[in-house]
Amino acid sequence: MLTYPEIDPIIFSIGFLKIRWYGLMYVIGFLFAWWLARRRCKSADSPITAEQVDDLIFYGMLGVILGGRIGYALVYGTEQLFSDPLYLFKITEGGMSFHGGLAGVMIAMWLYGRKLKLTMWRMTDFVAPIVPLGLGFGRIGNFINGELWGKPTDVPWGFMVNGQGLHASQLYEAILEGFVLFAILWWYSARPRPYMAVSGLFLLLYGVFRFIVEFYRVPDAHLNYLALGWVTMGQILCVPMIAAGAIMLAMAYRSGEEAKT
Repeated sequence: MLTYPEIDPIIFSIGFLKIRWYGLMYVIGFLFAWWLARRRCKSADSPITAEQVDDLIFYGMLGVILGGRIGYALVYGTEQLFSDPLYLFKITEGGMSFHGGLAGVMIAMWLYGRKLKLTMWRMTDFVAPIVPLGLGFGRIGNFINGELWGKPTDVPWGFMVNGQGLHASQLYEAILEGFVLFAILWWYSARPRPYMAVSGLFLLLYGVFRFIVEFYRVPDAHLNYLALGWVTMGQILCVPMIAAGAIMLAMAYRSGEEAKT
């Protein structure tokens, strides 16, 4: 059994300004996204140029931050939001929702795609492989914060937290939804694929990986299990992702249509 190192979530403070590890993980994730996008735009079938990468990342950042926070408030913090509408802006209370961030990024890609006269799916086919690393670093930030621990366990790779062995479900997510998903999508997108196929594979695999990890996570206390004594909100939100991803992949390969605007 491993011992949790109890890392201070605040790296350093300058007056009232506190620099946190969790925020740094987001910055690292966006920097990797920028670097990977610069590499992907060198491909002959890239929908954007190197000069447009900065705008792409800016739109993506807005989608992640606004969508993630609004999604968390609407799904996981409903009571707090209704009792205090300003809760939406209290970023040190509660957290971010992946599914909200996903919706935000899709809207952002639709808006930026309209500007470039490209479809949303053309844009998401491009950005899907650069997203997972950011997700992985975000989960490492959760681990450093000592939040989103999994269920009690006695497996050797569990962490001893306050005298109890727990699954490090944050690290499970970092590995599966972050680094494994990145490796698969980066390899898959290295050659031209049918229109919507990369986006579909992202939705399908993320949904499957997250659904599996939810068996080891502890659900939010105010939501608990929603059905059958084991179904969580995260799993419910992943089901349409899995279905949509599978349908998109089937449609992509049935049409055999090359990626286009």
